[in-house]
Amino acid sequence: MKLLSFLLAVVLGLATAVSAGPAVIECWFVEDAGGGRLAKKPAALLLRQGPGGPPPRPDLDPQLYLKVHDPAGALQTAFRRYPPGAPAPHCEMSRYVLLPASVNWASGLTPEQSCPRALDGTWLMVSISSQVLSLSGLLRPQSEPQPEPALITMATGHSLTGSSIPAKPCTLPSGAPPATLLSERESPTGPGKRTQHPLCSLLLSLCLIFSPQTPPWGGAEANCSLWGRWLSPAGRAVLTVFTHTPSPRIRLGEDALLDLSFAYVPPTPVAATSLAPGPPPFGLEWRRQHLGKGHLVLAATPGLAAQMPAAQDGAVVFAAWDDDEPWGPWTGNGTLWLPAVQPFQEGTYLATVHLPYLQGQVTLELAVQKPPKVSLMPAPVVWAAPGEAPPELLCLVSHFYPPEGLEVEWELRGGPEGGFQKAKGQTWLSALRHHSDGSVSLSGHLQPPPVTAEQHGARYACRVHHTSLPALGRSAEVTLEVAGLSRPSLEDGIGLFLSAFLLLGLIKVLCWAAAYWSTSKDSEEKKAQ
Repeated sequence: MKLLSFLLAVVLGLATAVSAGPAVIECWFVEDAGGGRLAKKPAALLLRQGPGGPPPRPDLDPQLYLKVHDPAGALQTAFRRYPPGAPAPHCEMSRYVLLPASVNWASGLTPEQSCPRALDGTWLMVSISSQVLSLSGLLRPQSEPQPEPALITMATGHSLTGSSIPAKPCTLPSGAPPATLLSERESPTGPGKRTQHPLCSLLLSLCLIFSPQTPPWGGAEANCSLWGRWLSPAGRAVLTVFTHTPSPRIRLGEDALLDLSFAYVPPTPVAATSLAPGPPPFGLEWRRQHLGKGHLVLAATPGLAAQMPAAQDGAVVFAAWDDDEPWGPWTGNGTLWLPAVQPFQEGTYLATVHLPYLQGQVTLELAVQKPPKVSLMPAPVVWAAPGEAPPELLCLVSHFYPPEGLEVEWELRGGPEGGFQKAKGQTWLSALRHHSDGSVSLSGHLQPPPVTAEQHGARYACRVHHTSLPALGRSAEVTLEVAGLSRPSLEDGIGLFLSAFLLLGLIKVLCWAAAYWSTSKDSEEKKAQ
């Protein structure tokens, strides 16, 4: 029984690890380089790690290799549905400046005249985007101790050297004064800056005193070991906003559901206990931008009695916290519902969650589409004599959206060459015809060249490609019949039989009528005599 429980736990653990998404997110740290230029540095976010500490990344600046502490589990929730074979998401990090909400209806979120002291410190904004996920998060960098050897930078009279020293002796020049150890991870002034660490200086002095042999300047190492605890750069996920439908495709006239989830964790335990128990009030804003124009679709401030702008286009939002823990973390929902979507409602939707001095925003690209109906006339058969051109073929492509991206191709299937080939002849498209629901229609025309006897039984096809259709598109076809070469088909035989049967029945009825009329006339003559 214990073995079965152990195996079940292992299987569940593996399933969780597989479905938890990527363990490391590769990012770019973007900052202003002056002169209107931006500088980019490689960075990484460590979402999960195995036993033994974070995997080493010598290719990164230690300050840009952040282990993310996510008490709300929002990042794992966001990446749980990330497809294993999908391309890696695009990730950017930048510094974030705390500012109150700029909209008037959210002014109640920041009644204080200045930012609370609990929000002091450095903040980072993370933006992650892909075809299946759009995420924005605010991280507050912090340092956490790790029971591993210290990554140190030692100062000599000529240079700075950095190394990870797991149980290795201290390096100290002979005859030199007590050295200063520099830690790139602990230095508040940044990597490579000289920072006095008295404890490290004392330990190096002890190495010098108790070493049985004093190494020469720049020579061998002293026989004492230095162990320490280094501070790993970490980031606390304070506000996380994400959606699993960054590029929704909605059929014209159907309802659209733009999902939005968010999570909030107080930046420090002191900040959590200094506020009233329960989730804080927040503001939710949905805006639409399209063709250079933008306007507010809907705004809400649950927990605040503020005068709100009227919702547009019949939009409804599900804005609420999902739980009411006294000190957090809290998760919320801000999904937007748009009824009977019309073409004018497509565009870029900006969903912004406002908290006191914190904002998180994600972008969704809503596209409205409707697949076309395709029909071909005349149908199902077109006739032509040898050496003559068939009648003009008309391909009707009706009620589709958007108008852009439509292609009409003509194919000749079968015939003397066999297979599929591009149909010869003159082709053109008509102008668009607009309908009341916003969809459009057009017709494609083909004037085939004169036919030969070998083309008997070939099929002309009209194939339509559109963004709302699969890769192969949608097609309709007619069969070409060359006069004088067609043999009677089963349908022809049945038709002839029915025609003969009806003709025979008609003759029989006429004979009966003639006989009845003749009999009636003879009876009248006999009565007259």
